[in-house]
Amino acid sequence: MVYFTSDLHFYHDNIIRSVNRPFTDFKSMNKTLIKNWNSKISSSDEVYILGDVTMKGPELAMECLSQLKGKKYLVRGNHDRFVAHSDFDPSVFGWIKEYAEITVFNTRFVLFHYPIAEWNGFFKGTIHLHGHQHNHEDYNFKNLEQGIRRFDVGVDANYMFPVSAQNILDFFQMEVSDK
Repeated sequence: MVYFTSDLHFYHDNIIRSVNRPFTDFKSMNKTLIKNWNSKISSSDEVYILGDVTMKGPELAMECLSQLKGKKYLVRGNHDRFVAHSDFDPSVFGWIKEYAEITVFNTRFVLFHYPIAEWNGFFKGTIHLHGHQHNHEDYNFKNLEQGIRRFDVGVDANYMFPVSAQNILDFFQMEVSDK
């Protein structure tokens, strides 16, 4: 199974207050995010993180990432400076990119940390996945008449869980032909 997430912000106390996350401190937030991730993800699943793992450096990034199941890929966000640090082991990720396009269930997904107004395949059913905005659960909306298939995969918009490609396709009520 393929999953997506964004804006974990491990070890970041200020994010709790600034976006009203339901935690008292980063310790409880980290624990819940790791528990939620591992309750959905198996070791054979792929998870695309669309940025902002942590702002706290390579050692703490590795501490959290090593506890998360699945094969992980990173589309860098504005707070992922740890990946450029010489003490960080990039092999924790299958790859690290600024932007990516993947196909799952015969549907193309454009992966970028930031929401964009138009993307490759915009008028051909391609879905744009993003984070960055720290939207809440009521943000994701359908505007299929105008061709807008954009979905916020951030934890704040998805009850603090990764979201599956299947759930995203179900949200847009798209046919999946090669399950």
